[in-house]
Amino acid sequence: MKNILAILITGLFIFNSCKKSEEQPVTTTVPTEKIIEIKTSFGNMYMWLNKETPLHRANFLALADTNYFDNSTFHRCVANFVIQGGDPNSKDANISNDGSGGPPWTIPAEIDSAKFKHVYGAVGAARTANSVNPLRASNGSQFYIVLPTAGTPSLNGEYTVFGKIIKGMDVAAIIVKQPQNASNNRPLTDIKMDVNVLEKTLQQLKDEYNFVP
Repeated sequence: MKNILAILITGLFIFNSCKKSEEQPVTTTVPTEKIIEIKTSFGNMYMWLNKETPLHRANFLALADTNYFDNSTFHRCVANFVIQGGDPNSKDANISNDGSGGPPWTIPAEIDSAKFKHVYGAVGAARTANSVNPLRASNGSQFYIVLPTAGTPSLNGEYTVFGKIIKGMDVAAIIVKQPQNASNNRPLTDIKMDVNVLEKTLQQLKDEYNFVP
């Protein structure tokens, strides 16, 4: 009798275990990475944000999430140097104030030229001059993209490099060639941006952008 009871209890335990397993299937979550999409009328650029510049990374993501950059323009485009944008002043009709705007804060410098140099496609944070900004704090929203294939090493150690373009540098090359005002390098026609945060798996980063973090 005891043997029969033991068999029944064991069978009931196995049955309940199987039933519980069927009711609660194990799911695995594939980790994702956040990247930035910059949409323009000439095509799209995709930016990786350095995790080792956490203040700049968090700031850019927060601004992009709230559509801060949308309809701002690339207001300064210098051949063989950089294209610069992200100024909220560039959304208005007054072109004379472009380059002087931003949110009411700056970002402490996160300069590490040993790790992050001004190479081709690097994304750096604009800032005011050393004479008024000796700590080299960054403007809260304005950024630039390095154009020369040899980079701009003269900027190393002076500005925070917080990201890089992982796809779409051909778009940056088109943007810098647009007709512009020779006195301030502002394009004659507004080149507006629409900035979004995308989430991609590591496999998607590799397949879609040929990029491995």
